Amino acid sequence: MTGQNPREQLTSQAITVWLGAVLVYIAAICGRTSFGVAGVDAIERFNVDASRIAVFTAVQVGVYALAQIPVGVLIDRLGSRFMIVAGSLVMAVGQVILGLTDSYPVAIFARVLIGAGDSTAFLSALRLLPFWFPLKHTPLFTQLTASLGQLGQFLSAIPFLALLHAQGWTISFVSLGAAGALIGIVAAIAVADSPESNALSRAEKAERAASAKASREPVSAVLAAVMRSPLCWEAFCIHGFSMFFMLNFTLLWGMPLMTLGMGLTPAQGGAALTVYTVATMLSAPVLGPLSARAGKNRDLAAAAIATVHCAVWVWFFLSSEPRGYAFILALMVLLGFATPTSNFGFDTVREELPRSIVATGTGLGNMGGFTAAMLSSQVVGIILDHSAPSGDYTWADFRTAWIAVFAIWGALMIGLAITRHLAVQNRHRGGGGVRVINRG
Repeated sequence: MTGQNPREQLTSQAITVWLGAVLVYIAAICGRTSFGVAGVDAIERFNVDASRIAVFTAVQVGVYALAQIPVGVLIDRLGSRFMIVAGSLVMAVGQVILGLTDSYPVAIFARVLIGAGDSTAFLSALRLLPFWFPLKHTPLFTQLTASLGQLGQFLSAIPFLALLHAQGWTISFVSLGAAGALIGIVAAIAVADSPESNALSRAEKAERAASAKASREPVSAVLAAVMRSPLCWEAFCIHGFSMFFMLNFTLLWGMPLMTLGMGLTPAQGGAALTVYTVATMLSAPVLGPLSARAGKNRDLAAAAIATVHCAVWVWFFLSSEPRGYAFILALMVLLGFATPTSNFGFDTVREELPRSIVATGTGLGNMGGFTAAMLSSQVVGIILDHSAPSGDYTWADFRTAWIAVFAIWGALMIGLAITRHLAVQNRHRGGGGVRVINRG
């Protein structure tokens, strides 16, 4: 495959670059979800209640969500390689601080750093795809990126959780930070922004960067174009209703729900999260081709899958008694296959927006699930504290708290209906919602 044009045919060099970015994304997912499996330990370490422990997730997810558009702009200007390496190092520093402190405010600051570093990984990886792969293959590699990234969930649910219980808080989180820094160095060697940039000398890269800087549209024009595009807001809604069930579950409330609400052991909870990870990885070969074949109707495909997914969650909580272990394992399989449809909107953004702003547009879309998770995880914590001020949460308390999750899901589905209508109107007028940027 060597010597061929990556934009016309798959090459070994393209796979190497992509795998370097995926390795960073795996580390980011591990760092993102590590606090979720340590939720009960965190309550004891920082001596806080549910609503205050939920602030950790709300802050991290909020920073991640708010950073998406600025990070997208920076990726479009500075390239994926620079941002993915910088993000790895920032996240590593945050994990080390979190491991060393027992101060609640300092730990919150550490989660800010983790959220900021995490925010660069997925967008940077997706930004590489149209430069290194033929367009017809990018939906599959989008799903493979998201699915392989879930290995980070496995790493936090099994080896990290075992290390946490064997060696304690400090050693486990500091080790996570050290591993993240090492992976960032590997990415600096393996990742290149494009085949052309990889072949250029340092002087040629500087000259091309100066030329590109002179011809760039102002940031205000890029932001206006993205914010006006119904395709980006459609991606926001798809990402939101497809992903935030998973985010609520894996980032914070899944382990407490399974151990405190359902009476499962931490080992059983970790195994359930591993089942989710395996299901997510197996979904890529199915969902990638589905997105490619659905084309402009992939939003309807995502909505249909998300509706089935939500209906099973409703069924899960309808029982007045905790569901059994078999039910939660089956639900994790469905969660694993349904969540990656959150990426369907990104495929449309990549196909219909100019390449020069695709990372910024993807950033807006990628805010959907994390914004919804930030809101819902915090409201779930508030409801839990109201229903069980002592902190002795039961199945009934989680049933009540999850109403907030379903309400936000419904709002996002309404948002999809509105944005889809606007996107169809724009297509009929011959525009994609972007008027000020020339196609690059």
